[in-house]
Amino acid sequence: MTDTAKPELSNEHALFKLATELAPLGIFFFVNARWDLFAATAAFMAATAVSLTLSKIVLKKMPVMPFVSGFFVFVFGGLTLYLQDEIFIKMKPTIVNLLFAAILIGGLLYGKLLLKIVFGEVMRLKDEGWRLLSWRWAAFFLFLAALNEFIWRSFSTDFWVSFKVFGIMPLTLIFTVSQIGLLHRYQIEDEQTAPGTPSA
Repeated sequence: MTDTAKPELSNEHALFKLATELAPLGIFFFVNARWDLFAATAAFMAATAVSLTLSKIVLKKMPVMPFVSGFFVFVFGGLTLYLQDEIFIKMKPTIVNLLFAAILIGGLLYGKLLLKIVFGEVMRLKDEGWRLLSWRWAAFFLFLAALNEFIWRSFSTDFWVSFKVFGIMPLTLIFTVSQIGLLHRYQIEDEQTAPGTPSA
């Protein structure tokens, strides 16, 4: 019974994590459409705080990437509200994506597979697979940083908010799905039978 419950629990946790990431963005979009970016920023900060708290309570740990992103939401959101300047919250995705890219590249240059450290319990890949995946994610983070800079500098605030809510998530999902081939290619198969023994 325990073994069959684990996948269900894992799926529930995955759905919970997705909901806690999407909810603050949805609130950000709604409040901006109803009022303005400053009200949306305050609501975004409050929703992020609730989301991180719930993650800690339900998952018994703080997910690394949402925690780092949340930290910058509070920093750049606070600067936006204090200085009444939109540029800080608009640059937040750029800074976060550049930071993630720099961390991954720095780890690779020093021979550290940081993705393996974070996700090693979820996926079992050969080191070459982790290395390629790290380079690809670093490149994708750089792409998102450049794209965010282009969007907020070239279009209206409302367009940038829509892009942040409805653009980044689909792009990330498409990129993630595109890595399935790499995951299969470098996956480490579990040894269920003794060498030379045919499997069922």
